[in-house]
Amino acid sequence: QLQLVESGGGLVQPGGSLRLSCAASGFTLDYYAIGWFRQAPGKEREGVSCISSSGGTTNYAESVKGRFTISRDNAKNTVYLQMNSLKPDDTGIYYCAATRTTTIRAVCLMRTGWYNYWGQGTQVTVSS
Repeated sequence: QLQLVESGGGLVQPGGSLRLSCAASGFTLDYYAIGWFRQAPGKEREGVSCISSSGGTTNYAESVKGRFTISRDNAKNTVYLQMNSLKPDDTGIYYCAATRTTTIRAVCLMRTGWYNYWGQGTQVTVSS
């Protein structure tokens, strides 16, 4: 069974850092583009970042550029989201998602409908 499991969320003060992990089980991530999304209470789910299956392309939402970094370690079957200089507006449930890309490996999109597999999410709360 294909599963994605997020971890690393928690409560952090403004200006702090967290590193989220997205671990895959039941399949290898080598040919999957991965996206990170978040959803705040009362708001729609929004794209935060994504990384292509080749690892050569990354995209970020304007609100997180320069603060968040996405990376992948295929040997560990895991994708990471390093989040620095966190702000209260970063609060929400963070989800990772995967979609298989075998022919176009240099593309990733921050669109929810492009992804086939989703994790259960991990809560991130930025508050003093």
